[in-house]
Amino acid sequence: MKTTTIRQTVTFAAAPEKIYHLIMDQKKHAAFTGTNVIMSTKVNGKFNIFDGYCRGYNIELIKGKKIIQAWHFEEEGWPDDHFSTCIFQFMHLGNKTKLTFRQTGVPEQSAESLKAGWKQYYWEPMKAALERS
Repeated sequence: MKTTTIRQTVTFAAAPEKIYHLIMDQKKHAAFTGTNVIMSTKVNGKFNIFDGYCRGYNIELIKGKKIIQAWHFEEEGWPDDHFSTCIFQFMHLGNKTKLTFRQTGVPEQSAESLKAGWKQYYWEPMKAALERS
């Protein structure tokens, strides 16, 4: 299976810690995605997002700085035992946060839909949730 890497950068009008908790807090994550979320806040702890469409486990967690997770997507052509690695890095820029995102090990046939999916189902809803808070 050929794999590729997705790279995206997003700026949020909030502190890095707030963005970190939006992703890692089970209730906040469920609120911005509108789906059931199970999210462990421990290294090696598991998560399940979008009603089972995404699942995985935490590799490294540094509050307000970095999240590294192994992600599996229920996508056609995505092997049951295959995990990609998602790295979320947060950089404080005045009263904003620059999120640098990299996902490695993405099956090539899934890359375009996942690129669009991160924007549509994560970055934009996260921005909207921050505007409401």
